[in-house]
Amino acid sequence: MITREEAIDYGLAFQDAYLDMPFKDTNWQLIRVKGSKKAFLWVYEREGCINLNVKVSPEWRDFWRKAFKSVIAGWHQNKEHWNTIILDGSIPEKDIKTMIAESYNLITDSPTKRIYEAVKKIPKGKVATYAQIAEMAGDRKMARAVGNALHKNPDPENIPCFRVVNSKGECSGSFAFGGNEEQAKRLRKDGIEVIGNKVDLLKYSIKI
Repeated sequence: MITREEAIDYGLAFQDAYLDMPFKDTNWQLIRVKGSKKAFLWVYEREGCINLNVKVSPEWRDFWRKAFKSVIAGWHQNKEHWNTIILDGSIPEKDIKTMIAESYNLITDSPTKRIYEAVKKIPKGKVATYAQIAEMAGDRKMARAVGNALHKNPDPENIPCFRVVNSKGECSGSFAFGGNEEQAKRLRKDGIEVIGNKVDLLKYSIKI
């Protein structure tokens, strides 16, 4: 990957990505994410090479800078959180793509997204409590946020919120998708015994 077109085409392959040229200087092209409008990839030419600015987490920032001479502190951006990739042919394409993908993941990360990803990990025949999902999502203190996120579940067929119960193993009295008995019905269909609207956590809870 050494050309502007290759970099832009790869950036646009990510979900909800779009190209923006917000500056009078058309040398600068940004790949943003719909909704938040945050940019995860800046593309521009400098000193004869196409450069890419990508967001980077602190634990990987210095790793990439040490691994390749053509990865430097973010040019014209916060050097704590951005790296610049100089496309001079010295960096393997797979590593360039990894850095772009990491930038996209950082830009699109949110507590709600992490909650949904955690719920997807509950296997059939198991349940998790709100606190367990919060811990899997990175912050055990946001158990209440788990309930709010699941109540607004945008994809109940793929995000099995019915497998989440309270700390006592009780089903929700206000299950968002089908009424009071719906959660128990779905759990039973999953092979989980529900007695008195309650699940035995010792038997069915996931281990994290």
